[in-house]
Amino acid sequence: MGTIGGHAVVVGGSMSGLVSAAVLSTRFDRVTVIDRDTLPDGASDRRGVPQSGHAHALLISGRQVLDGVFPGLTDELIRGGAVPYDAGWDLLFHQMGSLRTRFSSGKLGISLTRAYLEHTVRERVRALPNVAIRDQVSVIDLHGTPGRVCGVVLDGGEILRSDLVVDATGRSGDRTDAWLRRLECPAPAVTKVKIDVGYTTRVLRRQPGDRIGGGLLYLMSAVPPHDKRAAAVFAVEGDRWMVTLGGWHRSHAPTDPEGFAEFAEALPDPHVAKLLASAEPLDGPRAHKFTYPQARRRHFERLRTLPTGYVALGDAICSFNPLYGQGMTVGAMEAVALGETLDQEGRASARMARAYYRKAAAAIATPWQMSTGSDFMYPETVGPRPLGTGVVNRYVRRLMLATHVSRESHLVLLDMQHLLARPSSIFRPGPAIRSLMAARRSPANPAD
Repeated sequence: MGTIGGHAVVVGGSMSGLVSAAVLSTRFDRVTVIDRDTLPDGASDRRGVPQSGHAHALLISGRQVLDGVFPGLTDELIRGGAVPYDAGWDLLFHQMGSLRTRFSSGKLGISLTRAYLEHTVRERVRALPNVAIRDQVSVIDLHGTPGRVCGVVLDGGEILRSDLVVDATGRSGDRTDAWLRRLECPAPAVTKVKIDVGYTTRVLRRQPGDRIGGGLLYLMSAVPPHDKRAAAVFAVEGDRWMVTLGGWHRSHAPTDPEGFAEFAEALPDPHVAKLLASAEPLDGPRAHKFTYPQARRRHFERLRTLPTGYVALGDAICSFNPLYGQGMTVGAMEAVALGETLDQEGRASARMARAYYRKAAAAIATPWQMSTGSDFMYPETVGPRPLGTGVVNRYVRRLMLATHVSRESHLVLLDMQHLLARPSSIFRPGPAIRSLMAARRSPANPAD
C-alpha cells in the first residue's frame, strides 16, 4: 500500500463514493469517506439519497464492475435476497406499443433495492482496514493553494489534509464550483437537458412464486411523442414488489392510492393494474414521490487548467435521467477508471486528473448519448440536441418495433441498454437490415 500517496479523502458516501473508496484503498495508505448524512446500520433509505425508495436498476455491466471491485458481491447479494433474473426472459419490456419477444439470453441481472445494495457495499468498505467512514460531518470548503487542493475543511473547522480529494457529492456542483474558483481553478462548462421527470413508488407484498406476466421485472414506456408515461415493477428482496409509475414532462403519477391505481389503469398495458389490484400494499396510505427537472453534465474534460489533488466522480460529473437506470453503473465505471489512471500516472497530479477525465468522458459518452437522444423524442425536451438525433431516433424506433418479433434485435438493444456494447453496434449492416425488415411484422405497426 501507499504507492500513490498517504491519504485520500472521498466526499460523499453514496454508491460512487463507496466504490471509489474501495478502489483508492489499494493505492493510498489511508482513505477517509465523509458524508453529512446519518448512515444507517441496515438496509434503510436515507435523506441524502431522496430517490432511494424508488425502483433502481443495476445494469448488467454495473454488476460486473462491482464484482471486480468487490469479489463475490453478486453471490452475497443473492444470498441476502436479491432476485437473479435472465435479462431476455425474466424482464418483460413493453415499448412502442407491444412487449418485446422473450428469449433465454444467458445474461444475469440482479434486482434489489438501492438501500440493500448500498448497505452491502458500505459494509464491504467498512471492513477495509485502511478506510474510515465519518458520517454526520459536512465539508464546507476545499483546503489548498492556487491550483492545488490539499484537503477539505469540515463544518467544525477541522482541516483534513490529503493527497487527493474525490468529489462524490452528487448534483451539488454550484457549491463545488465556488470552492474551485476560490483556489483560482476554473469551473467546468455545464450541459443541461430539461426533462421534468417525476415518479411515485408503492411497495407491495410478493407471494412465493408470484410473477408479473410471467416475469420477475416489468418495464413500460409509452409511445412518444404524445404519451410520456413510464412504469417499472421489480421483484426485490424481502418478498416485495417495488412499483414505480411516472414519466417525462409532468406526466407524474399521484401519491394517493386511488390516483396511483387510476394512473396504472390508464396505461396501454394491463400488467401493472392487475398487480396493484391483487397484491397487498406495504407502504401505508402514502407513496414516495421524486421529481427530477433536468439531466446535467459537467465537462471537466474540456478545461485547460485542472487543479492538482482533486477529481469529481459520479453525479458530480454527470447526472442522468433516472428513468434509464444508468447512474450507479457509470459511477462505478468512473471509480475503476480513476484507479487505472492513478496506476498509469503514479501520483495525484493535474496530469492525472486530465487523463482521468478523458476516461470518465468516454464512460459517460454512450449512456449520455442514449438517454438524451431518447429524451429528445419528446418535443418538450429542452437543451443541446446531439448531432443526428432525429435520424438516430427514427432508426431506433424501428429497432424497438423489431424487438417485438426478433430475438436478434432484442439482444442488440439489450446489450446496448446494459452498456455491454456501444451504440454503433445497432448500426452494423447485417443486424440493421434484418431489424428494419422485422419491424414490419411488429403487432404494434404504428404509422411512421
